[in-house]
Amino acid sequence: MGMTISEKIIAKACGRETVTPGEIVTCQVGLAMFHDSSGPRRQAPALKELGRDVWDPDKVVCITDHYVPAVDALSAEILKITRDWCAEQGITNFYDQQGICHVVLPERGHLHPGLFAVGGDSHSPTGGAFGAFMIGIGATDMTGVLATGEIWVQVPHTIVVRWSGALAPTVTAKDMMLALCARIGLNGAGYKVVEFMGEAVTALPMDERMVLPNMTAEVGAKTGIIAPDQVTLDYLAGAGAATEGALDWFSDDDCVYEQVLEFDADALSPQVAAPHSPANSKGVETYNGVRVDQAYIGACTGAKLADLHMAAEVVRGKKVAKTTRFMVAPASTRITQAAAKDGTLETLTEAGAILLPSGCGACAGLGAGVLAEDEVCISSTNRNFQGRMGASSAKVYLASPYTVAAAAVAGRIADPREFVSAGALSP
Repeated sequence: MGMTISEKIIAKACGRETVTPGEIVTCQVGLAMFHDSSGPRRQAPALKELGRDVWDPDKVVCITDHYVPAVDALSAEILKITRDWCAEQGITNFYDQQGICHVVLPERGHLHPGLFAVGGDSHSPTGGAFGAFMIGIGATDMTGVLATGEIWVQVPHTIVVRWSGALAPTVTAKDMMLALCARIGLNGAGYKVVEFMGEAVTALPMDERMVLPNMTAEVGAKTGIIAPDQVTLDYLAGAGAATEGALDWFSDDDCVYEQVLEFDADALSPQVAAPHSPANSKGVETYNGVRVDQAYIGACTGAKLADLHMAAEVVRGKKVAKTTRFMVAPASTRITQAAAKDGTLETLTEAGAILLPSGCGACAGLGAGVLAEDEVCISSTNRNFQGRMGASSAKVYLASPYTVAAAAVAGRIADPREFVSAGALSP
């Protein structure tokens, strides 16, 4: 009997020919990633108590993104702890204030198909867009990984989410994931792998593919994954990542899936998730007219270069509503540079957007863009749990960058199809 792509990666990592869902195995970690919030300030004291250093500094990547730039003395101290510890441990793969970890990691060529990786953040499954098996783990488990280079895993079952058909203009991967959240709920894939396939998935560029496994955290999954193809290879080559044998990682025709969920991309419209859950998702028309104080383009899910292009298409030649703040926080410094070079930032700022530093920012309730009591925000981020972006009485709606930008112009939640003609869309 064949294996899924995830089972193959786990088998390789634990040194076996095959594994079966439900088995508990010990795997060798190929890469461990963490950031300033989840990393050295938590691991350094624990490793010191154990009398251990990092098992292999070359397999560790640390990225500062939560507390950057420092806005108070506590943030500055957390960043100092991170910088000092990385220097002490010889962590050469240290990216300080370069962007959000889930975006910087593939940008700098650290991910490749077949990799078994762990990350100190719940959205670490983003690595699955590149054919890696990447899971999010907590501080205690990360300490064990840093000390030993190993972690135990119960081999998860795999659910297939297959998208047939083609997405219409202004309908995106974010809309696909909000539709999945609405269908199966916040724990609908509890401790499962979600494998994405179908012609609507393979038609997506890498920026969009990253959204799919990223938001598997919102349905309780262990991780998400997409089998690599030529789109993957092209991205990896551009990032300087390993490509040899990349296309050898796929699910066998005779593998066993626990469940197959079918979705029709042709029928999908722009989606909006109401407070306070991504599972509260419905077509944009349901919330049309809801007034918004802030429209936020940011986070690992919603501020990549393709996302900024989407927002620019909507606001080009228009102005942000006087009653609405339009905040844009590019997901990395490289994205900021590319958006400046191709004119995207000029388009956004001419419309009235306020440009913020690259980092997790308001998505995690940190830095600029947090919300006051009773304010309403529409955001391209991945979560809208109560109090996540600021005051507990604030209300956050989730949507694609197209829909967020449309709301910025209208001052209310609006259908992006009213603002962008099909012929005006970027390829």
